[in-house]
Amino acid sequence: MKNITLALDERTLEAGREYARRHETTLNALVRDLLERAVVTDRQAAVVEMFRLMDQYPGHSGGRRWTRGELYAR
Repeated sequence: MKNITLALDERTLEAGREYARRHETTLNALVRDLLERAVVTDRQAAVVEMFRLMDQYPGHSGGRRWTRGELYAR
């Protein structure tokens, strides 16, 4: 696991430490959990939305088939 350095003002740092204490965790674990939730949740929501859109608009080729060259031509 990699380490990072954060710059926080004293008030925010103390509030974070107190919050972590009340929830029986560490400030490090709290920050890690919040960041993971923000990043993973957004990614999962995006994937769900993409599949929803694909299901909503299935597309139809009308039976046409393309060659590899046609697909990659600019």
